[in-house]
Amino acid sequence: MNKVLLIIQREYITRVRKKSFIVMIFVVPALILAMGGAITLIAKDSGTPETEQTIKVIDDSGVFGGRFHNKKNITFQGASQSVTSVKADLKKQLDEFLLVIPTIYKKKDAVQIYSQKKPGIALTNEIEKQMNDIAVSNDMLKHHIDTAVMHSIKSDISLNPVEITDTGEKKANLGANVGVGIGCAILIYISLFIYGAQVMRGVIEEKTSRIIEVIISSVKPFQLMLGKIIGVGLVGLTQFAAWIILSIISVKIAGSAFSSPQGSVMSFLAILKTIPFGYIMGVFIFYFLTGYLLYSALFAAVGSAVDSETETQQFMFPITLPLLFTYILSVSVLFQAPDSPLAVWLSMIPFTAPVAMMVRIPFGGVTTTQLVISMSLMVVGFLFTTYVAARIYRVGILMYGKKASFKELSKWFFYKE
Repeated sequence: MNKVLLIIQREYITRVRKKSFIVMIFVVPALILAMGGAITLIAKDSGTPETEQTIKVIDDSGVFGGRFHNKKNITFQGASQSVTSVKADLKKQLDEFLLVIPTIYKKKDAVQIYSQKKPGIALTNEIEKQMNDIAVSNDMLKHHIDTAVMHSIKSDISLNPVEITDTGEKKANLGANVGVGIGCAILIYISLFIYGAQVMRGVIEEKTSRIIEVIISSVKPFQLMLGKIIGVGLVGLTQFAAWIILSIISVKIAGSAFSSPQGSVMSFLAILKTIPFGYIMGVFIFYFLTGYLLYSALFAAVGSAVDSETETQQFMFPITLPLLFTYILSVSVLFQAPDSPLAVWLSMIPFTAPVAMMVRIPFGGVTTTQLVISMSLMVVGFLFTTYVAARIYRVGILMYGKKASFKELSKWFFYKE
């Protein structure tokens, strides 16, 4: 045990003393705050184009002519020339578009927009919205429906989600839950790759430099692998703790600059208070640790089986595929239905649970039974992978010059001590 502790101490101290580690502790929170501010500023004008754009309209239906409304940097003009003539003019104007509306405009893909460059999504959405509004109003008039009355009674209903808890009712803030869930999933995904790769590179470096031969004479291969994994994992936890503390301090400093409760920062802080960060952080640490132990053991086995980092690709893809698959689903599907059967099963399987569970946790739909089963399977999963990886590691760490394959790794697993 003392030997394992010495290896852990060496791996930890060597990495935390690096300048890059100290710099990243301060740089990452600053980058996150800067990125958040930039996104907020960009989002204000994201729905409008930066340059003035002119839409020339040729309306063969007679329904839309003169009924388009100009928006910021978007101007609609009726075109008196032929389609061919306007198309020729478009080759000279980068920010001009030709909107051709045929008589049968309701037919799929009947309405066409021509331009020298591809139109932006914001522009096409604005044109489609205005055309749909005009078409509906026109159909209402045909059926002798008073459009003024329809517009006057038009409602704008929005839901206000309220969560019932043991301490009372509180606002659900679904947007904040989505942000926290996806943010935690992305952080888990990236951290497992970063710190797992550090373990793998460390093993490869020691193997190629032949230092491993000296170390193995004093400690068992399993002790070396375990010490390296835990040491790098503690480095990751130290970094997370520093980032969390600095981020909280930064947000509080920014919040104190706004004396008005209507300030955007103060509103942001109020939303954060509705989220159980203590509970989420505890779950995050557990899934980071168990997920890291599970994947880093496999990364260590891969590192012991190869002689250079370029040879790791054939082994890395099958190992990381479940994690990548879950990550893609998390940012596209799972957050929309966190209690769906797919989300529940993915949060139970050890290879996918670290990412899937962090998407589900902020929504509060994870039962105690589900959480206990998932955590138990995570513990069993990393114990199993550590056992498998250790048996491969003990042989591969002293194997040189032989190109490994999955078949070869299976042979190493069954070698006797």
